[in-house]
Amino acid sequence: MVMILVYVDDLLITGDNTDMINAAKGTLHKQFKLKDLVELKYFLGIEVLRSASGVILIQRKYVLELISEIGLAGAKPATTPLKTNAKLTSVEVDETVGVKGDGILSDTTSYQRLVGKIMYATITRPDISYAVQTLNQFMQQPKKSHLEAANRVIRYLKETVGQCIWLKAQPTAELVCWCDSNWAACQNTRRFVTDYMVQFGSSLISWKSKKKHTISRSSAEAEYRIMALALAEVTWLEGLFSELRVSITKPIVIFSDSK
Repeated sequence: MVMILVYVDDLLITGDNTDMINAAKGTLHKQFKLKDLVELKYFLGIEVLRSASGVILIQRKYVLELISEIGLAGAKPATTPLKTNAKLTSVEVDETVGVKGDGILSDTTSYQRLVGKIMYATITRPDISYAVQTLNQFMQQPKKSHLEAANRVIRYLKETVGQCIWLKAQPTAELVCWCDSNWAACQNTRRFVTDYMVQFGSSLISWKSKKKHTISRSSAEAEYRIMALALAEVTWLEGLFSELRVSITKPIVIFSDSK
């Protein structure tokens, strides 16, 4: 089998047979002008490090360039992506409750670009996913407090620049999902925030943190909704593994903290 991953004009070619991989390269060379970089080491800002124990995916270079670009190279690192019990509110909420806002940013595009760049780091940094989905809620009218929170995420990345995704080279057929919901977590709308992560063996392969568009009447309802969302992701992954001819042990277990 040969698999080709295409992202715009960048290609990744892999498979379980060297002759078939070379034949695929030859076919592509006849149709397109390609540059063969041989073994994968760097792809779309992601560094790929290999060893006999597995593969490391890390965005160290991307994060360091981001820190330098924002001008926080000399800033004090942060130990968490967001402050404990951080309550970021929108302008509309401030006006409703009669609280004087901390000022809308004059240049909203700079905030939007910054959050977009932080969002790209979540490819290998699931630990900032919750912080990123929180910052994403204030794209239209960001305030100074939102920019400070975004800069804190950058300072956290500076503290943990060596964090990575570790894909172990060990035989496995187990797909496991962990999910949780934070009922009425959003300070602005009282909507709940969902989080899930999926492991293939002991390797993390999928994760997500998202605020839902609906309001749940109870924490039990919120738990059922996140389990349904996690199940949809697991179902898609099971289909993908089937196409890749990778057998998965059934049934697939989804863990939740709902009693």
